[in-house]
Parts: sequence; C-alpha cells; structure tokens
Amino acid sequence: MEGQVPSRYEIRVSGQLGETILLAFPAFRVEAEGSETVLTGILPDQSALYGVLAQMEALGLQLIEVRRQPPNHA
Repeated sequence: MEGQVPSRYEIRVSGQLGETILLAFPAFRVEAEGSETVLTGILPDQSALYGVLAQMEALGLQLIEVRRQPPNHA
C-alpha cells in the first residue's frame, strides 16, 4: 500500500519463549512478563505484521494481543 510508514508493534504471546524460538524474531526486543512474553519492534508495513503473525502460528505460539504503538512511543 502506498504511503505506509513503519510502525512499532507490541505482540504478547502465552508462555516464556526459549532461545531457539526467539531466533525466529531477531528484529524484536523480548521481555518476559510473568507467564507471557512481549515482543516489541518496528515493522515496515501491515504485510510484515501478517508475516510475523503467520510465523508465530506456524511455531504453535498462542497469541494474546497485538498493539500498534503511537508513532512517538519510546
């Protein structure tokens, strides 16, 4: 889509992810929060987001939440 700008996303999945699975998401900062893992990173467009979500599904991860962060979010 023309005019799309990169956006920062926060993606929450159930469980604490192991190092091997985390290698599939090198562009994301990862934090464990209790029984969840939060991946935060910038994606160039919505297609890239769908690709990440499809990869998570293929790995059997349980998606909890996806949030697009405001453009000025630190």
